[in-house]
Amino acid sequence: RRERLNSMADDFTDVQPKNQQAEDLKAIGWVSYLLHLIVAVGAVMPGAQPGAVLLVVALVIDLVKKSDAEGTWQASHFSWRIRTVVWAGVLYVLTAPLWILVIPGWIAWGLISLWFLYRIVRGMVAMNKSQALDA
Repeated sequence: RRERLNSMADDFTDVQPKNQQAEDLKAIGWVSYLLHLIVAVGAVMPGAQPGAVLLVVALVIDLVKKSDAEGTWQASHFSWRIRTVVWAGVLYVLTAPLWILVIPGWIAWGLISLWFLYRIVRGMVAMNKSQALDA
């Protein structure tokens, strides 16, 4: 009987409470948000383009670690960041032809960049409060 109880206890040693799991993912979330923030600030400030590589790194981190966050408040943050990058990419591609006229392209991309920056800052504020984000 004692062996059976020990065996049962061993089955549960790897299980983390959802709150602890969410807290453990905070460091990864902060890394991802900071990479997004660097790109977002660079997109808003002329001449400060850090490159899309950082954004791709952040996106890969989010895609790889998203399943670890299932069932926690952190899951909304992973989805939030992924959706933000995908929508920004789609909007940049759709508005690229506006660059033929220069000023409309500059305005469109400026607005998209501000929206991107807003989404990243909003996510960081919510994560700092350990709060989920609305879809």
